[in-house]
Amino acid sequence: MKNDRILLDHGSGGMLANRLIADVMLPCFDNPMLSRLDDGACFDVPAGRLAFSTDSYVVDPIFFPGGSIGDLAVNGTVNDIAMCGAVPLYLSAGFIIEEGFLLADLEAILKSMARAAQKAGVKIVTGDTKVVPRGAADKIFINTAGVGQIPAGVSVSGSNAQPGDKIILSGTIGDHGVTILSQREGLAFDAPVQSDSAPLNHLVHRMFESSRDIHTFRDPTRGGVATALNEIAARSDVGIRIRESAIPVKKSVAALCHILGLDPLFVANEGKLLAFVAHQHAEAALAAARQDPFGGDACIIGEVVSLHPGKVVMETAIGGERIVNMLTGEQLPRIC
Repeated sequence: MKNDRILLDHGSGGMLANRLIADVMLPCFDNPMLSRLDDGACFDVPAGRLAFSTDSYVVDPIFFPGGSIGDLAVNGTVNDIAMCGAVPLYLSAGFIIEEGFLLADLEAILKSMARAAQKAGVKIVTGDTKVVPRGAADKIFINTAGVGQIPAGVSVSGSNAQPGDKIILSGTIGDHGVTILSQREGLAFDAPVQSDSAPLNHLVHRMFESSRDIHTFRDPTRGGVATALNEIAARSDVGIRIRESAIPVKKSVAALCHILGLDPLFVANEGKLLAFVAHQHAEAALAAARQDPFGGDACIIGEVVSLHPGKVVMETAIGGERIVNMLTGEQLPRIC
């Protein structure tokens, strides 16, 4: 590969396209299913139910403290599968690359994807690359899709929350959204912020080992914790009560949100989950979450109630109450 930038010819399907795949992409993701370079991956389907998910990533900037568009794409789809209660197995990766994109940046993104896949224990087994003219895309967009196996006896859904469930949040909120915003605006702090992008499938496994009586998992990405809770309240036709004092927010994140007039409840996360657990198993699930590297700050932030179905009510830090609505509009575009 003598060129240091992506050319339109890299998307032609010809010699340069084949060299890009063979010399740059395949060494990062190499495995028996991918190395055959067929039009799709062939693999054995485990017995039982499967979960399938897909997502596209257009984050700006593509490199940020705590991650890049590459590991974000892998972690995001791994987490979507895990939120179905499934064990992620295989991913696909599709790339739309702008002409002129630095080959060194592509290699850095690919390596970050390979590290993220290894950490999550999944394989990237098929993919696609398209190159578009300058100005037709902004640097690089990535689509990932994945499949995973749902263990016997597991049934989690946004429509399964039940009165009495305790709500576990796996850690501090708003880290990813604030990091992206601070990078775009060139904001600096004495205490640096960084994205919480992380794979959550091992955390989910730990929690299931403590109890199978977990009704709902959700990763509160775009729209934040507030939107995720509202979606669950509506789909399960239940009320939700949370306590402001119980919700962990890093001081640097809270400070930036205060300066910009943002509510951390609506700011995106990429490495946190919400779990709705039967009350008699909540403490065991919480203890299990805290044993995971990505659940050390896990806490119970509220519970499901039969009152005010479809609404989320928060007990404020000063002792009052307020309704927490779903995010309206786009608070921060291209967050993931």
